[in-house]
Amino acid sequence: MVTTRKMTIGALAAAAAFALTMGASFAASEFAGAWKVKDTAGKDFQIMLSEDGSASADRSGEGLKGKWTEDGGAAVITWDTGWKTKIVKDGDGYKKTAYEGDTEKNSSAAEKVK
Repeated sequence: MVTTRKMTIGALAAAAAFALTMGASFAASEFAGAWKVKDTAGKDFQIMLSEDGSASADRSGEGLKGKWTEDGGAAVITWDTGWKTKIVKDGDGYKKTAYEGDTEKNSSAAEKVK
């Protein structure tokens, strides 16, 4: 009975530590927040990267949704449309690049506004 109790407590502690680690990976990111960028037509729109890994955008009245991760110093957003967007540090600022499949379609400056 003591062994089962110790195993249960150990398993619960490990699960709690794992959950805290997963949440912290987004919370500490410099990329979480709102970003002002330009679309392929040169029109301003905003991308919101939430700490929970969800992404949204207000491009041309569209309600874009997706998920993002931090990979190699870049925020990589995978949209429900199949497109991908990367935001990376570029000198003193940031750069947004949009991809349809593996093909680069557009890039612009990216400014963190929130």
